[in-house]
Amino acid sequence: QVQLVESGGGLVQAGGSLRLSCAASGHTLTSYSMGWFRQAPGKEREFVAVISWSGDTVYGDSVLGRFTISKTDAENTVYLQMNSLKPEDTAVYYCAADDLLRGVDWPQISPAYWGEGTQVSVSS
Repeated sequence: QVQLVESGGGLVQAGGSLRLSCAASGHTLTSYSMGWFRQAPGKEREFVAVISWSGDTVYGDSVLGRFTISKTDAENTVYLQMNSLKPEDTAVYYCAADDLLRGVDWPQISPAYWGEGTQVSVSS
């Protein structure tokens, strides 16, 4: 069973940066795509970014150019570097993983495995 644990959330001022981490257990990253979604209060879940097992990346339009997803296979960890944060980035951020989906599928298809989420709050 795949388990995902997020960390790194918190409160930051607009324009600041945060880095989220997602540690995976129960599998190795070498055969999975992994990524992030977010959900703000009263809003639908939104795709943020994904990195495939080969290292290809896909980003949501609202974070393109500000967020960067990366991974360390040796540590079984995926990261989301968030720069130039805006109040509208405030949300619970969820790590997800899947061993069948291509990266380009993630905005439309829900991955199989999910973490519990970590809160990111950006003050104006």
